[in-house]
Amino acid sequence: MKKQFIISMLMCLFVAIGFGQEIDYETYELSNGLDVILHQDNSAPVVTVGVMYHVGAKDEAPGRTGFAHFFEHLLFEGTKNIERGEWFNIVSANGGSNNANTTQDRTYYYETFPSNALELGLWMESERMLHPVINQVGVDTQNEVVKEEKRTRIDNAPYGKIAYSTGVNKHLFKKHPYKNSVIGTMEDLDAAKLDEFKAFFGKYYGPNNATLVVAGDFKIGETIKLIKSYFGPIPSKPEIERVNIKEDPIQNKIEVTEYDSNIQIPLKAFVYRTPSMKDRDAYVLDMISSVLSGGKTSRLYKRMVDDDKIALQVLAFARSMEDYGTYLIAALPLGDNSLEKLAAVMDEEIEKLKTELISEREYEKLQNTFENRFVSSNSSVQGIASSLATYHMLYGDVSLINDEIEIYRSITREEIKEVANKYLQEDKRLEMDYLPENEK
Repeated sequence: MKKQFIISMLMCLFVAIGFGQEIDYETYELSNGLDVILHQDNSAPVVTVGVMYHVGAKDEAPGRTGFAHFFEHLLFEGTKNIERGEWFNIVSANGGSNNANTTQDRTYYYETFPSNALELGLWMESERMLHPVINQVGVDTQNEVVKEEKRTRIDNAPYGKIAYSTGVNKHLFKKHPYKNSVIGTMEDLDAAKLDEFKAFFGKYYGPNNATLVVAGDFKIGETIKLIKSYFGPIPSKPEIERVNIKEDPIQNKIEVTEYDSNIQIPLKAFVYRTPSMKDRDAYVLDMISSVLSGGKTSRLYKRMVDDDKIALQVLAFARSMEDYGTYLIAALPLGDNSLEKLAAVMDEEIEKLKTELISEREYEKLQNTFENRFVSSNSSVQGIASSLATYHMLYGDVSLINDEIEIYRSITREEIKEVANKYLQEDKRLEMDYLPENEK
């Protein structure tokens, strides 16, 4: 018990990253097209093995939504050499932890182990890539798991359709598959045949559509040999044709009403379609969201919650994706205040951003906020591994692990005003009233 406790503590141990300290890494490619990124840090006996596949919800065929997320669950079922139901037992028996997550653009699997179990992590991920068992028993089992997840996180969760964008993106995207939710529909998953799941794996789960990251306590030379041994023999698959669908510009304000049986308090939301995560403007919008609702001293919170006392809560956040992004500003009314009143005040604060420069004090606070966020994101080997894979796969630039903060540092007050004018336009947004079901 004591040994297991010590191992668990080590798994949570943060790597000491000093301010401004660079993350060292090496990159190379195997002959089968697998991209490899290595980050060696021997300060703690912990290592993360992660594999990111360039497949997400946007890659699904019409009528088969939810496939990418479904595989996040399905590929823990077992492999040719790992019996069904034993994946998590193997990981925990060796003092490790593991997880996976899916977005519109990619799927990521990872294990974090004591460093003496590095080879085990590499073997397990190569097993997942080479020959997982995809059968009807696994599909049926995970179908029920995904249904329960959807019920818990979206269908029965207050404001779940807002948090997971299922009630938002369908209005902002008419052509691009971003209009679909990551979790998909149960009707699509129920209708899918076993051969379709096998075909999805065969198309997207090849080494030439993946990035392998090893971060933490290991020796470079030995690890390169292990990677070649486990992943080198895996054959590459046909090149994938990427989604390349352009949305028409929004010409007129989109006004919709959505209902939620899980809420008692309505919500007013403005949502804007924004550029790719790789676009500089996406970074500026990230800063704008901090100005508007980044804590209790932010503009919207101070105005609507503290001063005017018309809102119970306010929020604003950018959700950046590979092809486009979305930017949401929302508020919940306090007492008898109307959604129309909230909308008017939100528009007033947006207009201030568009007509006046933010103060020097606000600007300094912004810089401190993003410096701290940058340091925090690189504070553990698990976080570093995920960042390295993301920057490589979705941004096409691994060096952002060190350089992205320079983009934020270079953003000016004038640029914040300019980008607010460019994207936060009333006639180019979705305006949503999100109401309790009993108000129908």
